[in-house]
Amino acid sequence: MKAIKLTYVLAAVLALTVFSTGCQRKPTGVTPINSKTTQVRPPDMSDTTGIIPNTSEGTPLGHEQPQGTWPTDPNAHTADAEALKAHIVHFDYDSSAIKSSEQANVEAAANYIKNDPNLALRIEGHCDERGTEGYNDALGERRASALREAVIALGADPNLVVTQSWGEQKPVNPGHDESAYAQNRRGEFIVLRKK
Repeated sequence: MKAIKLTYVLAAVLALTVFSTGCQRKPTGVTPINSKTTQVRPPDMSDTTGIIPNTSEGTPLGHEQPQGTWPTDPNAHTADAEALKAHIVHFDYDSSAIKSSEQANVEAAANYIKNDPNLALRIEGHCDERGTEGYNDALGERRASALREAVIALGADPNLVVTQSWGEQKPVNPGHDESAYAQNRRGEFIVLRKK
């Protein structure tokens, strides 16, 4: 009889513990990156004149490739934001899914770099201003990661494709309406040229 009561008490304590702590939901729409990739806050590599200090203000959230690869060393390359400027990929609200209408832009980016070992690609993910800063940083990273996976699937060397998330920090349109939001939900391809 005591064993039955003890079993009920232990089951009740276990149930209350699980109920009070809750279960974490797995994030949806996250594109996995190979296990050698670690999440860091790299310096701003879009400006070749200098590096922004690695602080929480003004620095992107991103993925860095394994150490020893040249795309992650800002002193080893120059960044060209104009080369693929016509091939910006736009996303739907709260989505990191690449729309079929944007596939030609992804193909253009992959084709631009895949046959030249002196070129690499930094993919930057951006969001509109809605959502918290942390949420937008994560969404920008999911967008950049989805584009990275798509470019790699089209033949780009995975070691030559890096990502950054700017979240809501770099809007192209400062407006506060759907038209502005649609322009700001984007992924940009920055060509890195080996020095």
